[in-house]
Amino acid sequence: MPVNLPTILGRDVAGIVRIAGARVKKFAAGDRVMAFAMNTYAQLCVVKATALTRVPEGMEMTQATAIPLVAITGDGLMRDATKAQHGQTILLAGALGSVGRVAAFAASEIGAKVIAGVRQDKLEDARKLPGVIDAVALDDEASLAKLGQVDAVANTLMGDITAKLIRKIKQGGIFSSVADMPSNAAQYPTITANRIQANANARVIAHYAEAVNSGNLELPVERILELQDAPEAHQVGEKGGVGGKIVMTVAGATTV
Repeated sequence: MPVNLPTILGRDVAGIVRIAGARVKKFAAGDRVMAFAMNTYAQLCVVKATALTRVPEGMEMTQATAIPLVAITGDGLMRDATKAQHGQTILLAGALGSVGRVAAFAASEIGAKVIAGVRQDKLEDARKLPGVIDAVALDDEASLAKLGQVDAVANTLMGDITAKLIRKIKQGGIFSSVADMPSNAAQYPTITANRIQANANARVIAHYAEAVNSGNLELPVERILELQDAPEAHQVGEKGGVGGKIVMTVAGATTV
């Protein structure tokens, strides 16, 4: 997403309300809150009250910070872009990423059946996710070749794999993505291609925060750094292979 420099990065935040506006009735100073917001790499953030939801009782702030963006993205990927329906079979590419985990959980609530697309060494982990009936190794051509037709593909991955995945969709199906779109999409005119963009939704964030807090959904925090170490956090993320969110802390609140 292009930005005008200089800018303050960051879209996820969890922390303590310092001051509530005069018209704000739902929250007060001292409340523990979380949100999908803007410019959150900071000691203090200004957030609309409508974007806030409470951090569940007993949840660590570092865990809360890891939820907002992936919650609204994964939920939107499965419900809005993929339009998953009860009984459908969905190939979820990148199912073990944070967005993928939320998307799989959403599918389980809908009653859709998920085939998790992951690396070969992660097949067993993927089969343990909510809603997953099987897993396929996307880095193994033979495994992918054996995969039958699915109603839709929900993609969280970058690269040429998308061109292979679209071939697995039934006529009239859907290819949805939060990342790359298939370069050969024009060859499949009966397949609808949708890209999802996250929009703030406090209700959705609250729903998945409760799912995490109850133990029904796991969103791992891979690493916790200080805000001053933001360059290192980005370098780690850009290398890939991270098994969870990278969270940055700052004096009594957290941001990611």
